[in-house]
Amino acid sequence: MENAVKTDRRILRSRQAITKAFLELFSEKEFDQITINEIADRANVNRGTVYLHYADKYDLLDKCIEDHVNEFISLCRNREASPAGQGMVHEPLPVFEYFREHFRFFFAMFSNERVILFRDRLLHFLSDNLVEKVDSGTEDTAADKEIKAQFLASAFIGVVEWWIRHRMPHSAAFMAEQVKDLFEKNQVYPQNG
Repeated sequence: MENAVKTDRRILRSRQAITKAFLELFSEKEFDQITINEIADRANVNRGTVYLHYADKYDLLDKCIEDHVNEFISLCRNREASPAGQGMVHEPLPVFEYFREHFRFFFAMFSNERVILFRDRLLHFLSDNLVEKVDSGTEDTAADKEIKAQFLASAFIGVVEWWIRHRMPHSAAFMAEQVKDLFEKNQVYPQNG
């Protein structure tokens, strides 16, 4: 049994090393220029180990995106399910802290022009989530709610992208407060007070 735990830890360490190496390379050069050999060399593993975990570099990229998007979604849903019921937009500090903690990944994703998939996944999740939250009053139509949600989701992603690409010139707390204020002004959540 102890051997299985050690094996699992080795597998986890290998995956983490591969992912870290991939993200370092991804932040340095275009995706098309990255090779499995470079990833393996930087991760200090052999090519076979990379292929043991991932079919190719596209699979590695997809898994990185999927893991972070799922973690982001989980974080947002856990916030909404909390007793206070405060979602990502009403209390955005944990979301900005998550971005800060995983800076290397998000910087690579937002800095590489070819990675549209990541931005699209985040945008889709946020806009769907915001449609339910928009306090549009009784006279607005469903289309108005969708447009407002799309606008706010795009604005949020744009602000996060700016913050990350500029290497986080403000604290997570400051950014969270600014975004919360903007969303309150756009009636996503009622203002306190």
